[in-house]
Amino acid sequence: MRRRASRSRNSDTAVACPIASLRRPIFIQARPRKVCIAGSALVRFAVPAHASEEQPMTPEEKLASMGLVLPDVPKPVGTYVPFKISGDMLYLSGQGPRRPDGSFATGKVGRDVTVEEAYGHAELVGLGLLAAARMAAGDLSRIEVVKLLGMVNAAPDFTDQPQVINGCSDLFVAVLGERGRHARSAVGMGSLPMQITVEIEAVMRIHT
Repeated sequence: MRRRASRSRNSDTAVACPIASLRRPIFIQARPRKVCIAGSALVRFAVPAHASEEQPMTPEEKLASMGLVLPDVPKPVGTYVPFKISGDMLYLSGQGPRRPDGSFATGKVGRDVTVEEAYGHAELVGLGLLAAARMAAGDLSRIEVVKLLGMVNAAPDFTDQPQVINGCSDLFVAVLGERGRHARSAVGMGSLPMQITVEIEAVMRIHT
């Protein structure tokens, strides 16, 4: 059969089309602004709709969307500093679960404190560590978590230390994404300073 090409009313470019047996319009996503006429069939090649790409949320924006606020970095209570930078590595001193009013969560996990409560305490510690990391790096988008050491003030027969420290680990992944995933140790302690329930220290990397 003879192929015909014509120009549409909207000045679309007409191209020859071998589809001759079609009897109804077909919509095809392909190259933009081209139509072809084959017998009684009209085939329009339209511009695919491109959804606007949303900018990823910053760690600070993620915190805000979760209703979380970073606390002030606590002043050291001994002869040490909140963090130390060596090259691109950031070493954060251990912190405890400090509440917004400045008090600390205390007690023996597995005796006085449940796993769920201690999980929340570990999340509080995570917020404090992120606050120190932001102070060191300027903003959290530069931070990658490398290693955590989580210590739980636990009853002698308590064995769920990993579930407790997940409160901090889960927070880091939620806020930092893949850069929040880390190596980790979670151990039980006979006691911790001021009888706090949890203490966590961290090693992080600062990206340029």
